[in-house]
Amino acid sequence: MFAETAPLSAPMHLPGADQPVWRDKLSQLLESTGEGIFGIDMDGCCTFINRAGAEQLGFAPAEVLGKNMHELAHHSHADGAHYPEHLCPIFNAFRMALPCRIDTELFWRRDGSAFAVEYSSYPIVDGGVVQGAVVTFVDISARKRAEEALRHANDVLEQRVSERTQALSEALQQLRELSAYTHTVREEERTRIAREVHDELGSLLVALKMDVGWLDKRLGEQQQREPVQAQAMRDTMRSKCQNMGRLIEAAVDNVGRIITDLRPSILDHQGLWAALDWQAHEFVQSAELELDWQMDVEQAVPLPEPSAMAVFRIFQEMLSNVGRHAQASRIAITILATAGEISISVHDNGRGAAAAAFEAATAYGVMGMRERARHLGGTLEITSQIGLGALFHLRIQLPKS
Repeated sequence: MFAETAPLSAPMHLPGADQPVWRDKLSQLLESTGEGIFGIDMDGCCTFINRAGAEQLGFAPAEVLGKNMHELAHHSHADGAHYPEHLCPIFNAFRMALPCRIDTELFWRRDGSAFAVEYSSYPIVDGGVVQGAVVTFVDISARKRAEEALRHANDVLEQRVSERTQALSEALQQLRELSAYTHTVREEERTRIAREVHDELGSLLVALKMDVGWLDKRLGEQQQREPVQAQAMRDTMRSKCQNMGRLIEAAVDNVGRIITDLRPSILDHQGLWAALDWQAHEFVQSAELELDWQMDVEQAVPLPEPSAMAVFRIFQEMLSNVGRHAQASRIAITILATAGEISISVHDNGRGAAAAAFEAATAYGVMGMRERARHLGGTLEITSQIGLGALFHLRIQLPKS
């Protein structure tokens, strides 16, 4: 027991430890734990060690007492190089009052073998004076082997994935070097998802914002209405609230299916120009804006489905930008299309913004519109001044048939 093999020395006095009942309790605690525990004095010599700690080092407890623990079990690095005592974190615990917890070093056994160890060292203070340190340690060789096995398994798995990906690349004759391809696909996927989330959920939230503004405005007018008119308006506001609830439900649903199945059905049934007309008038009605509308598409040619969707998304984002930021009362929309060119402009009379605002790294809507325009071989020009509104102008040159 502790009292027989490793009596507490004076430098490591603990409150009550000189009482027999406490000595028995401490002895039982030290001997029952599977972790190694030893104490050292200010010279680094062992003042006590439990049986588990001594056995892990290959000694009997009595053989360790009085020995310098750094020289006994911590004298060398993994490569065999000498480990200077003044650099030892264990000794720094009491010499420099620096408690530590280390899991990257080795302890050495009596037979010269080493094992990976995780140890903690804490100073022993008596009467405000550091008297030594208590060190706990545990053999983590099995954990290190498991970590190494996991790293090896990951390496093997990555190698197999690389080989199979390379085989697919060669078979399809389309993929470039693996790491560049993986990076490109990842970034494109992130951009696509961010753009779709912004387009779909952003428009729903803008609609909700407009509905809230509409309700606020109507509520402020209620006191001025006659009872019959007030009741009719309450019914209208109730309907608006129900519509807002449906918008919220739609926003929740869109989170799960935004990438795969969100698509304005009017594009499929009536085409791009009807979809733009519908979107513009739906927007100004919801936002309560005056509309100057001009559309001339008699000479237009049908666009491929992906191009039509991209143009619609750009137009939708133009309107969404007005709804979110412009605080406008009037909007002018001009859509002109011929066999060789598409021109769409959206001009509001809102508060405007500095040009730098449209170039900011967080201007995701603008970045999305420009990316789509470039993909179509077009350009998106933005002109804006503070207090004078903003003009978004999309131009797309169509290839000659």
